[in-house]
Amino acid sequence: MTLLRTTLIVTATAALGLAACSPAKTAKDTGESTAAQPAEPAKNPINSAMSAAPQTVGANATIVTAAADGTMTTLRKGTNGFTCMPDNPVTPGADPMCMDANALQWGMAWMTHAPPPQDMPGIMYMLSGGTDASNTDPFARKPTSGADWIQTGPHVMLVGSAKALKGYPSGPDPDPSAPYVMWAGTPYAHLMIPVG
Repeated sequence: MTLLRTTLIVTATAALGLAACSPAKTAKDTGESTAAQPAEPAKNPINSAMSAAPQTVGANATIVTAAADGTMTTLRKGTNGFTCMPDNPVTPGADPMCMDANALQWGMAWMTHAPPPQDMPGIMYMLSGGTDASNTDPFARKPTSGADWIQTGPHVMLVGSAKALKGYPSGPDPDPSAPYVMWAGTPYAHLMIPVG
């Protein structure tokens, strides 16, 4: 979503204790650089969120957190049409994500268990990798008994296009070093594309 997943698995970022819908000062307001900061991104939600995408995307993206009900809190307004979310503190490992407008609609549908938009391809970056509870159940909150969290390296996800999934493998234990379909057979099926 690895997030939202995919990792959008930011359903618990409300645990960051941020007040819903109260925008924080932007980097412009505070005089801080909008470039990704390498120092401890997981401790800073803006740096964590920006680490999900290429630097030029993350530096100009809107940064938000999302509560379990899909309520968004804007930490910084962006200018490039991408929205990034920080690491989900509930899952092991880092799993921030950054998505275009179509992928954001898809992710909001997933978070609220609503039907996702059809034939609206969207891109999600998860360049820090991700951790998921299941490759088959889009709503699993933890692995099944005796199973481990699924660790996925840096990847890009293609969502909102059933046609793009044809011919790719799926299942509970696909090879994460090659493209595969996560959550196959559900409305939230999407293509996982490893990078790097």
